[in-house]
Amino acid sequence: MLGLEMVVLLGVALVACGALASRYPIAPAILLVVAGVLIGFVPHLRHAHLPPEIILLVFLPALLFWESLTTSLREIRNNLRVVVLTSTALVVVTAGAVAATAHYVLGMAWGPAWVLGAALAPTDATAVGVLARNLPRRTVTTLRAESLVNDGTALVLYGLAVGVTVGEEHLTGLHVTWLVVLSYGGGVLAGGLVGLLSWQIRRRMDDPMLEGIAILVTPFAAFLAAESIEASGVLAVVACGLFLSQVAPRITGAATRHLVVPFWSLATTVLSSALFVLIGLEAQSAFRNLSSESMGRALLDILLVAAVVIGVRWVWTYTTPYAIRTVDRRPAQRARRVSARQRTVSAAAGFRGAVSLAAILAVPRTLESGAPFPDRDLIVLIACGVIMLSLLQALLLPAIVRFARLPADDSVAEEIQLAEVFTLDAALEAIDDTALQLGVGDLVTARVRHELDKQRRLVKAAGVDGDPVVEHHGQYTSLSLALLARRRDALVQLRDERRIDDIVLRQVQARLDIEEIRFSRTAPPE
Repeated sequence: MLGLEMVVLLGVALVACGALASRYPIAPAILLVVAGVLIGFVPHLRHAHLPPEIILLVFLPALLFWESLTTSLREIRNNLRVVVLTSTALVVVTAGAVAATAHYVLGMAWGPAWVLGAALAPTDATAVGVLARNLPRRTVTTLRAESLVNDGTALVLYGLAVGVTVGEEHLTGLHVTWLVVLSYGGGVLAGGLVGLLSWQIRRRMDDPMLEGIAILVTPFAAFLAAESIEASGVLAVVACGLFLSQVAPRITGAATRHLVVPFWSLATTVLSSALFVLIGLEAQSAFRNLSSESMGRALLDILLVAAVVIGVRWVWTYTTPYAIRTVDRRPAQRARRVSARQRTVSAAAGFRGAVSLAAILAVPRTLESGAPFPDRDLIVLIACGVIMLSLLQALLLPAIVRFARLPADDSVAEEIQLAEVFTLDAALEAIDDTALQLGVGDLVTARVRHELDKQRRLVKAAGVDGDPVVEHHGQYTSLSLALLARRRDALVQLRDERRIDDIVLRQVQARLDIEEIRFSRTAPPE
């Protein structure tokens, strides 16, 4: 019954925290972490812990795949230098700073100190996506791309640190270089090959349900392929997702998207929410057995390490860009510079989450000799505390955004308008030839041309107050939606009178739902 109770509690927490977040200016992720802490106070739920393998092998592939599919490859290219530096050099610097602090201040041996540093070095794609999604596109894309790639760097460092501490690895320059090349090169290659295979299979499918299953299997196949050659499964999933984001629009039909997008949106929301609850639960578990004296020392250790993790990012944000500016003074790069105020948003968005949690929980309990892993309990305790403190930065994010005075980002709306006008123009240009090929009569052609032209004028007039086209469309939409509601009531009445079956009701209701979505112009979930 424990699993069922956790499922129910998780669902209740997700709904309650979402409702509170919509009413009060608090990020749902923070409320979910608090919910996890509260769940930990229930005695028989304290032992409800997910194995770290489940997080690494089930949660991360799904979450990273969807993040990769829904990010902008163009913005990644435009900000490639920033993404590469923050996902490699910054990870190494952060891990080194935490390791030095843990060794010289907290008294850990170098091996466990590097384990802690490597686990806390990467930012989390899920946390960034949830907590910073309303920022300008360039900022969000850069943060998401950094968090998607830096996991590979951190996990290489983590694997080396654990291996050396346990006694399985011998640290040499050639060995480290080979592991880095294998991790990055093998991960990208495995992800690209799985993505190519998925593309070739899906392009031959015409069943939306089967194609949806193929999409569901893809990230796990990419992760498995990379792990089988000891490469980075994280980078494999990211590479696969980015590749499919470019080719999938050419092969995926509307029916498949109508099935897949809501499913992935719901599934990733539930998975990410479960991770935030798990972070709170693990943090509560780590603190539970501490005495009052050790509690004070542990809190000081957590605050110190958190200050290092957050401080390194702030120092990096306000040093490396200016150093690069002295070297690269090309006009194209000068035009992309941001002010010191705007840089505060990126500095404050270094949230830690699922990867750090999974890495810490995966630390072995014993060495090769059978002795306990040094300072494992302290490592878990500090990591959980730092993850929670990093997420609490989201409380300050709205104030930081106001301080940063970010310029209004209308680029997405402008590009949406461009895309809609361009596609409607393409349809209007092709209507005569297409009608001739299909043998469509002039009356039907004129009717379709009138509808397309009306849509084009409506798109061009979007955002203009008092425009007669917009007012006419608003009245037309309101009347159509009201009549759809009347049709739905009549449909239910037929079912209640037993004149139609429930099967018929669902089929007709699905068609009415499509009409309602079309009139509402609701944006698909991400």
